[in-house]
Amino acid sequence: MIQASIVGGSGYAGGELLRLLLGHPKVEVAQVTSERFAGSFVYRVHPNLRGRTRLKFTPSRELGACDLLFLALPHGVAQKRIGEFAEKSERVIDLSSDFRLRDPAAYPHWYNHEHEAPEWLGEFVYGLPELHREEIRDAHYVTSVGCNAASVILGLWPLCRRGLVQQAVVEVKVGSSEGGNKPGLASHHPERSGAVRSFAPTGHRHLAEMEQELGLVSGQSLHFSATAIEMVRGVLATAHCFLFEALSKRDVWKIYREDYGDEPFVRLVAGRRGVYRYPEPKIIAGSNFCDVGFARDEEGDRLVMISALDNLMKGAAGNAVQAMNVMYGWEENLGLEFPGLHPV
Repeated sequence: MIQASIVGGSGYAGGELLRLLLGHPKVEVAQVTSERFAGSFVYRVHPNLRGRTRLKFTPSRELGACDLLFLALPHGVAQKRIGEFAEKSERVIDLSSDFRLRDPAAYPHWYNHEHEAPEWLGEFVYGLPELHREEIRDAHYVTSVGCNAASVILGLWPLCRRGLVQQAVVEVKVGSSEGGNKPGLASHHPERSGAVRSFAPTGHRHLAEMEQELGLVSGQSLHFSATAIEMVRGVLATAHCFLFEALSKRDVWKIYREDYGDEPFVRLVAGRRGVYRYPEPKIIAGSNFCDVGFARDEEGDRLVMISALDNLMKGAAGNAVQAMNVMYGWEENLGLEFPGLHPV
């Protein structure tokens, strides 16, 4: 057993993380912090946990030592206090975007400010186990992933790592919970919280993660847009890929099976019949799966890749727990066995 604490537990990702850790057989939750709700039971903010725990939020100044510290803070906060947090725990998993990009010069471009702890960027491993499992095993500091980035990276990685993609045009449909648990409307009506955050057709900051992790070089390009739709949870990515060489459907299946055949949380979906022939976010809500499928355009030169995940799970808290399992040498699916719901 380890003792883990969550800093910033009142947001959607923090609440989902708490739900997962309360059911994890190897973890005892020591503390959950919130400045705004300090002294209140956590179920006041996360009503699904009513009767599940009697934990109360504590202010971060009262944070004690623990084995593992999860940071679920708004962007820009963790980088200001990382030295303080590192004194509380020898292992840290940060769910924000503060340490995802390795190049400090990228932060002014994508986040409009200089990084406040650039010396820490090299300490953090990008926490997508499918790409960085071995580094995570030995890491003391892991950054979780952007939800849009996770869906696109997992969908395109087998093609990009083989240098097959010349150009990819990606459109992502996202649920309102990606906008976060803000005070006011979104706190009580997540189904209406899409207004909290606007989604520009260009310049989305998750593109920086995609380009970094997919290793695009000169002659390759990735174009990305994200749109909020009437959905609370979920990310559905559709990538129109133009390749350097023609691939048959059999070739593509071979590539994806080679990379993901043994992955516990990536499922290949391309059915010949049935309702859900391609990845669909609603049937994996609450699960840590990323479903990936594809279709070959027989009339043109496109390969259309489709991927789906739950933005609060594989795109945030679930992936963080998966990374924790890797760090401690546990079974990777420990505490993440929920398969999703059907019908929904």
